[in-house]
Amino acid sequence: MPIIRESELDIVSYSADQTRALGMRLGALLRKGDIICLIGDMGAGKTVFTSGLGLGWGATTPITSPTFNLVHQHRRASDRTVLYHLDCYRLRGAQDADSIGLDDILDSEGVVVLEWAERIETALPKEHLWIEIRVREENRRNLLIEAVGARYQTLLDEFRASLTRM
Repeated sequence: MPIIRESELDIVSYSADQTRALGMRLGALLRKGDIICLIGDMGAGKTVFTSGLGLGWGATTPITSPTFNLVHQHRRASDRTVLYHLDCYRLRGAQDADSIGLDDILDSEGVVVLEWAERIETALPKEHLWIEIRVREENRRNLLIEAVGARYQTLLDEFRASLTRM
């Protein structure tokens, strides 16, 4: 019996630059309506990964932590699609998701990236890409990526294939 299922991918990153590069690979594959859920301890690298994701996706502005604003919007020049970057750290549960307009954001057909997604997990659509980033050592991170739903299995398969060219 395999330890990792087909719907999962376990990656070790040995630096912030490598974590950002992994984000860039995934970002290049994102489409309108994709939902990326990030979890991990403070300082694990969620925003580093997301900054790479934004670069790969084509954001025209740098992605930084949205902790104080909760929601940042980024556009890309090629088609003006919006990437919503949400920080759910200060939310106490699914009931707080309304306070940041989560339903409107999810209905917008933009790309949605949620840090601390576990805090509002019950408010999220059933299908998404779930990424847990764990600190293993000072410069080593473990990224466990799980596809939930057919679109996200396809995305995970494309991401896995892109890593063979890394």
